[in-house]
Amino acid sequence: MRRISYIEDFTKWREEFSFSIPIRIRFSETDMFGHVNNVSPFIYFEEARIEYLKSVGIFNNDSSNEGIPIVADLQCDYLKQMYFQDSLELYVKASHIGNTSFDIHYMGVNQNDEVCITGRGRIVYINAATGKPLPLKNEIKEKLGVIITR
Repeated sequence: MRRISYIEDFTKWREEFSFSIPIRIRFSETDMFGHVNNVSPFIYFEEARIEYLKSVGIFNNDSSNEGIPIVADLQCDYLKQMYFQDSLELYVKASHIGNTSFDIHYMGVNQNDEVCITGRGRIVYINAATGKPLPLKNEIKEKLGVIITR
C-alpha cells in the first residue's frame, strides 16, 4: 500500500476505529466506466461524519446555541476501485483535537475486507452568527476522547 501522509502506522491506525456505518453503492454514484465517481466518497464521508457526531452527542439541535461544527478541509485517498452494489463499511474516528477544531479520519472497507478509500478532514467549531471559530468546550473534547481511546 502506498504511503498516506496522515497515517504513520496503517495497522495501528486501522485498529483504532470503533464507529462505522454501512454504505451500499448505488448506480447513480458510478461513472461511465462503472466505478464509483470520485465525488461520491465525500458524500459517504458526510453521512458517516454526521452519524458519528450524533453518536457522541455533538451534532444535535441544541448545539447551535453554543456553536456549530463545520468542515474546513476534506481529502480522500483512493486505494481501490469500488463498483455499483459493492458494500462498504465506512469507519470514522476523531484523530487530533485542538483548541477550536478537530481532525476526523475515515476508512472505507469493502465486502472483501479491502480498504478502498481513506480520508481526513478538519472540523472547526464556529459561532453561527459571526462565523468566527469558538474554543472547543472540555465536554466536547471529552466526548471525542472517549471514541479515540476505545
